[in-house]
Amino acid sequence: MNLEQALPLALQDIGLALDASQQAQLLHYLQLLQKWNKVYNLTAVRHPDDMFHLHLLDCLAAMPLFAEAIGQRQATRILDVGAGGGLPGVVLAICFPQVQVHCVDAVAKKMAFVQQVAASLPLPNLKAIHARVEHLPGQYDIVTSRAFASLPDFVSWTGSALAPQGLWLAMKGKHPQAEIDELPAHVRMFHVKHLQVPGLDAERCLVYLAPEGAG
Repeated sequence: MNLEQALPLALQDIGLALDASQQAQLLHYLQLLQKWNKVYNLTAVRHPDDMFHLHLLDCLAAMPLFAEAIGQRQATRILDVGAGGGLPGVVLAICFPQVQVHCVDAVAKKMAFVQQVAASLPLPNLKAIHARVEHLPGQYDIVTSRAFASLPDFVSWTGSALAPQGLWLAMKGKHPQAEIDELPAHVRMFHVKHLQVPGLDAERCLVYLAPEGAG
């Protein structure tokens, strides 16, 4: 697959406008992910075409909704929890250069990779933090995760990191009704928006959560 040709077509399907520089950064990120994965085992996905669809396009499909949330909330700080190899944090930093994106993970080698990505692309708005999220100070406008934990655990572990009027955006596969039913009383789910990933026949959704009384 020629990714230089496939990416603009996929972005058109998603409805996401990125300039040539941003598209080049995305493809450079994929190259770095593939290179470092051989040593650091950042993801079980190995083939570049699979990385393109299962990781990059999977994250990009959610970006129009992130753009909407960033605009509505005038968000300036986003936290990606359990960021691993930087998905979706690196993609967020590329798509929204005006926003500070912090990736946090308890695995040091994964955050070393994200820091290398920030230096190589370069992305001055991207920062990697090697820590447990429970120990992070707060005031992030949006806290997000992708394939990180159940929704109850996600909001429990990141509650101290969320600004008072902040928003949780959880990237999920199938509609996680059982997890939604188990959310604590002080957290409100107010949207589940389904995503269509180009070239991928799988269920994806973005779950919107906020502290009760906010949102």
